[in-house]
Amino acid sequence: MKTTIKNLILSAVLVVGGASCVDLDTAPYDRETDLTYWEEDPEAAVKALNNCYTYLGNMDEQLYSEAMTDNAYTKQPNDFTQNIGNGSYSTADSYVKQVWDGRYTGIRMCNQLLENIDRVPDLDPELKKRYIGEAKVLRAYNYYELYTKFGDVPYTTKVLSIKESMSIARTDRATVIANMLADLDEVINGNYLPTSYDADNKGRITRWAAMAIKAKIYLFEGNWTQVKNITSTIMTEGGFRLFGSYAGLFEIANEYNSEVILDAQYRPTSREHQMMYAFLPPSLGGYSQLSPLQELVDSYIMLDGKTIRETGTSFDESNPYANRDPRLKATVMYTGNSYTLADGTEVVINCEKGEGKDGYGVGSDCSATGYYIKKYWDNTYRATLYSGLNPILIRYADILLMNAEALVELGELDKTAWDATIKPIRDRAGFTLASAVEFPEGASKDKLIEIVRNERRSELALEGHRHKDIIRWRIADDVLNGWCHGLKTNEVVGTDNGYVRVENRAFNANKHYLWPIPQAERDLNGNLVQNPNW
Repeated sequence: MKTTIKNLILSAVLVVGGASCVDLDTAPYDRETDLTYWEEDPEAAVKALNNCYTYLGNMDEQLYSEAMTDNAYTKQPNDFTQNIGNGSYSTADSYVKQVWDGRYTGIRMCNQLLENIDRVPDLDPELKKRYIGEAKVLRAYNYYELYTKFGDVPYTTKVLSIKESMSIARTDRATVIANMLADLDEVINGNYLPTSYDADNKGRITRWAAMAIKAKIYLFEGNWTQVKNITSTIMTEGGFRLFGSYAGLFEIANEYNSEVILDAQYRPTSREHQMMYAFLPPSLGGYSQLSPLQELVDSYIMLDGKTIRETGTSFDESNPYANRDPRLKATVMYTGNSYTLADGTEVVINCEKGEGKDGYGVGSDCSATGYYIKKYWDNTYRATLYSGLNPILIRYADILLMNAEALVELGELDKTAWDATIKPIRDRAGFTLASAVEFPEGASKDKLIEIVRNERRSELALEGHRHKDIIRWRIADDVLNGWCHGLKTNEVVGTDNGYVRVENRAFNANKHYLWPIPQAERDLNGNLVQNPNW
């Protein structure tokens, strides 16, 4: 029996409570327990590790995080991200609690493996070292997701008893970061992980993935020298390259391509998501709970490299999708754009107000913004839109963009650096005019920062990066206050300059740059101090 990550064979039930506090020396004969599991199953370690991977990330989390930004809106409240996006969430928010619980469950599973791996019989020393490395990186990634949202968070490298979990205090952010980086350095410098895997182990953490996560931590902290150094090493030694087709990056036929550094693992029939139901138009069976915003559409530049509002732009508001960054067409579904079915049929979408089955305002299952998502469309889906397509968590273009951002912040982004980072990204996207692909000589540092940041937004749109970006850039209070918009209908009521008002958002800079500690957790543990102004 293969215990590969792609199969995600779940281990037998592990004891997740405070087993260490119970004095038992006789195991039940009719089921596996924590007393017997590790010592009697030679594959216990890899099964437990595969369980750790299930908490790495998922398609729902990635896409719904976009609705916490100026990229997207979700009309689905309650368990999703609408209240975070509009600033109305509270200490009892269910999504905030879900993220907290999920990440700490992942951390607990990693700690459980690390505490018990010595008990697994006949485990090859090299495999053991690799499993430890994978678990430590996965644990660091979970802490990264927590501290970037909550700030100070409880930090532990052991499986806590119930009593301990009800008294542990928050660890200061600096210590959490130092501990994450220490784990990553141990794994990277100690060569715990390979640089690649065979076909049966695709999707596991590699040395390069560990380095990329380390770079992301430094990116969030604004340590530009470290970001520059780490990403430069990946660029020169990692062997990655941009995949030939931007749209093709997100097709199931091209999974594990030359650009993918880390992705979350799904598989048709055995582990699937139904995210397409949440973003496709009614004509394809979707409900469009999640929709791109006009603000995202407006951020895509013209083919000549100018923005739509820049002096001398060729943008024509009466023909808004013409001569635009080709990534817009690959990411957002607008009137005249199309989905390609498995048999090659093109399904052209009409998003205009009151038009057809998919038009804005036609029904409750239509887009709330007049736009639909095209990225991550999987035309190999099974009935009721189930898909085994992997969401990409880190890819090589992200490394290039991190490198470019570090260099521009350090005042070192010149033509040579541009040609190694931004230019190949734009070349692959389909830009051909020199004004778009060549280094903008004479541009100020502030202008170059603006260009690099917008390039990051366009390249990585709807891939789950935007929320961390607007938080670390401290621009969330600029982009998440006031009305967000949908397509232009030219109506007077309910629009701004003809663009549909979708939601009036509020972001309090004194409060919302950190999420609240879930009140349910504080009710159980009085040592969890709340974040400011919550």
